[in-house]
Amino acid sequence: MFSKLPFQAVRGTASAIRTHQIPGHRLPLAKYGGRHTVCTLPGDGIGPEMIAHIKNIFSFCHAPINFEEVQVSSSLLDGDMDAALLAIERNGVAIKGNIETKHDDPQFNSRNVELRTKLDLYANILHCVTIPTVPSRHAGIDIVLIRENTEGEYSGLEHETVPGIVESIKIVTREKIERISRMAFEYAKANGRKKVTAVHKANIQKLGDGLFLKVVRDMSEEYKDIKFEAMIVDNASMQLVSKPQQFDVMVMPNLYGNIISNIACGLVGGPGLVSGMNLGDKYAVFETGTRNTGTSLAGKDIANPTAFIRASVDMLRYLGCHYHANIISDALWKALVEQKIHTKDIGGSNSASDVVNATLINIEKLMEENPKK
Repeated sequence: MFSKLPFQAVRGTASAIRTHQIPGHRLPLAKYGGRHTVCTLPGDGIGPEMIAHIKNIFSFCHAPINFEEVQVSSSLLDGDMDAALLAIERNGVAIKGNIETKHDDPQFNSRNVELRTKLDLYANILHCVTIPTVPSRHAGIDIVLIRENTEGEYSGLEHETVPGIVESIKIVTREKIERISRMAFEYAKANGRKKVTAVHKANIQKLGDGLFLKVVRDMSEEYKDIKFEAMIVDNASMQLVSKPQQFDVMVMPNLYGNIISNIACGLVGGPGLVSGMNLGDKYAVFETGTRNTGTSLAGKDIANPTAFIRASVDMLRYLGCHYHANIISDALWKALVEQKIHTKDIGGSNSASDVVNATLINIEKLMEENPKK
């Protein structure tokens, strides 16, 4: 039988990919008659078809979730972002596909960044863990990456002073460094993690990253049972690809977190496997870890649905729907590890629908073996 809160993961078993305990206590904003209403933002690329898979899985296992869909894409539509923000503020929770950012239009602001900043989703959390049957250079990776999500190089303050000279302003504040540091240590404490590594570039950016390093180091004094270390970002990148097993929880400013997270996702099998949580004090948005649109894969039924399924499991855990979170997570693990149903990106020949259908069959069996009480 499933225990209610099985957060202690065991490497190499189905619990390895179960969502960890999320620090803090948040009351659901839109729960009526025992059901939660969540916002869905399908986004661009493979997002719409993946959201459809999630809805199918939730319906099949009777997860107590109602969906309110709001379309926001890279095509600028008047009022669509306002509608999305309003829906998330009303419901408190959203699951989304990635919204493509146009690189060739200086006037186009990233709508993903806008969501995170306007909702103050200050913590981006990824859990990168090796799955036994997925090809990877390293075994035994189990890293949690916690990234500050709202400031730093992503402040969006750029201007061209004179033709050919651009100034891009990085803004960091003690207040936001303190809360991401607190999240890292509280996350480690809640999940029995032993070490927190702060990633920085304080040897060059002595004021900005110097402040980040000082605040994290000072906060570590409050958590004597958790080992603390600091590592310069270039060394951390090298260490990550040479010996990733040395890392446990990593906490980073915004830009370094983006880069380090993508490296870690690549180490465990690529963008199709890892989910990402964006958490604030009031709202939460769940998505894939690397925020790829997968435009070239759209409509072909070949994209790996694992990251989206894991994102949906993260959302269920956040909402306190632990039974359904465990059922879906364990059914997915069985499909990937025991049945070896793999899409092309991880060395297989199965379609996205194959992975989803196998997961559904496994869900049915697990629910028969472990009925909800």
